[in-house]
Amino acid sequence: MPAVGAPTCPVRAGQRREARRSAGSASSLRRARCRRAGSRRAAQLGHHRRRLAHWPGRAPLPAHRAARGGRVARRGAGRRPDAQCQLAGGRHLTRRAAPARVPGLVDSHCHLQHPAFDHDRVEVIERAREAGIVRIVVPGWDLPSSEAALELSDRFPELIQAAVGVHPHHVAEADEPTWARVEELAVDPRVVAIGEIGLDFFRNLSPHDVQRAAFARQLDLARRVGKPVLVHDREAHGEIISALLAWVEPAAPPVAPPGVLHCFSGDAAMAATLAGRGFLVSFALPLSFKSATGPRAAAADLPATAILVETDAPWLGPGADRRNEPITALRVAAELGRLRETSPEAIAAAARSNLDRLLGLESRTG
Repeated sequence: MPAVGAPTCPVRAGQRREARRSAGSASSLRRARCRRAGSRRAAQLGHHRRRLAHWPGRAPLPAHRAARGGRVARRGAGRRPDAQCQLAGGRHLTRRAAPARVPGLVDSHCHLQHPAFDHDRVEVIERAREAGIVRIVVPGWDLPSSEAALELSDRFPELIQAAVGVHPHHVAEADEPTWARVEELAVDPRVVAIGEIGLDFFRNLSPHDVQRAAFARQLDLARRVGKPVLVHDREAHGEIISALLAWVEPAAPPVAPPGVLHCFSGDAAMAATLAGRGFLVSFALPLSFKSATGPRAAAADLPATAILVETDAPWLGPGADRRNEPITALRVAAELGRLRETSPEAIAAAARSNLDRLLGLESRTG
């Protein structure tokens, strides 16, 4: 080591300066690469947001979420208006793989007519078949989607069953010609249920009084045509219970079972009350979240004759920015099996029996 104050070797000093310049150049290169990668990612997310913005019923993303790119599979601000289920905020409790195939499984609620499936709908359906799925109920959320559900049931009659109805987010847009056409569709023998109908007091995209009137109107329609209902309930548990009990109380239920609580987000007491009046309770992937304490308790306690499996695809996918599809029903069946200490195959058999009973398809073996 040179003495303090001794002159520095010019050769070594030059070498150090050159090393610093090289390190600085490398850092600059890394920063430039990161900037380019960030620009590409931002462009990809921008394209993704623009594509999602054209989906029917899609609300615009707020600025704070647009900056992050938005997500398809989760609910809340900027999520699809016709979304049913309040997602739990926790992580999945289990990461164990779902079985590759569960023979006889059903998906009791899946929006296969959605544009998210336009580029590969047939492949999605084939994957579902290969995984063992034998029934898919496709509900409408407005008049065009209800008509599209019927078209799908015509194309795949052995697999797809259509339901028609106007979702609470869209009832403010429904005029009398719309209601008249929905009533025409409801009497079609190809239509197996009235749905998706109900109340949504979370997003409030339709005034509450308009939602209540439309829900009552569609419950009355279901009674007149003798078909079950597929019920949307978000932040409206008390009113949903009251409306459904009033609907089935005046006499015998209009049909048995009278309907389904789609993507159940209530508690065990609510599930028991409505199951006691013949309603089925349907569970989706949010069942596997830590904070879904009410649905998890209900899933464990309900009799096997009251449970259904669904995906609500293309929403409620297994990961951020991932489109959902019917094969996710295998994961739901596996989670239900863990909660009920039984096998996915036993869940599939119970759910299929319950869905066939709901839709009057007991004699079909498809």
